[in-house]
Amino acid sequence: MEYVQFGTSEFKVSRMGLGCMSMSGVYGPADDNESIATLHQAFDLGINFIDTSASYGSGHNHELIAKALKGRRERIVIHSKSGSPRAPDASGMRSGSTPEYLTQNCEQSVKRLGIDCLDIFCMSRVDPNIPVEESVGAMAQLVQRGLTRYVGLSEASAMSINRARKVHPIVSLQMEYSLWSRDPEAGNIAACREFNMGFMAYSPLGRGFFAGAVHDVKDMTDGDGRSNHPRFQPENLARNLKLLGQFEAFAQEKTATPAQLALAWLLAQGNDIIPIPSNKTRRHLEENIRATDIRLSKDDLARLDQIFPPGAAAGPRTKDLHRVNV
Repeated sequence: MEYVQFGTSEFKVSRMGLGCMSMSGVYGPADDNESIATLHQAFDLGINFIDTSASYGSGHNHELIAKALKGRRERIVIHSKSGSPRAPDASGMRSGSTPEYLTQNCEQSVKRLGIDCLDIFCMSRVDPNIPVEESVGAMAQLVQRGLTRYVGLSEASAMSINRARKVHPIVSLQMEYSLWSRDPEAGNIAACREFNMGFMAYSPLGRGFFAGAVHDVKDMTDGDGRSNHPRFQPENLARNLKLLGQFEAFAQEKTATPAQLALAWLLAQGNDIIPIPSNKTRRHLEENIRATDIRLSKDDLARLDQIFPPGAAAGPRTKDLHRVNV
């Protein structure tokens, strides 16, 4: 496994991280024993960077990871997002950017994970109604208290990054990034490079789309979060699957799985781009890790751009577009 410097931190992280979201039922049922075995397998194969959130399974994800970390904590870099709390009524999301919420969230995260300090505490969304300086100021106090070593942002615009870093250094940005979600190319990645920040690409497989997880709406089981996702609605899915057919044919030419090709494309975007595919089984983990051995030529990359140019995917990347890249 290759390791790269993560922003301005002291960490050298594996070229590919491990997203833990699917271990807590987001894409259908998961088995805790298999999830823990998958985490252990990831550590044994050299992955030392995991991404989690207080919101995954309402704390279940943290408690699961705590079990897997026993005896291995010092080897693993933990990036944990704050999550965005949901209101109990029909109004939906509440702000996850208030100083009070961020402070309580970090305290609870450390406790659930069974550790003394997070490596990176990341605010999941910038609330346009709360100055980012106020939110980051509260996170800076968490650094002073020794509850996290660094702070990061998720789905933040270049403008918010610039404002935030005047209050406290921002070590990283996390955004959805894949062949069908190329929004970060509009300025977010450039901002990270200007300020020497790490960039974490979440949903690098398009929520399982590039792994062939959904070829029909019937492939989504009860409780699968994709069933409400715009790009997995019947009309959009039908259009997206036509693009996937070309992509799968190219993967076959490269003697790779579609998932491996999608990850190889991301790895080719720069050493500062860290994909964090979400896995809940050892089989998929091992398949994804082999993407680090694939080298794509300029012609390969040009062909992938032809198949999936920016904006090619049918449907918005999230139904909450007003809540991202603020």
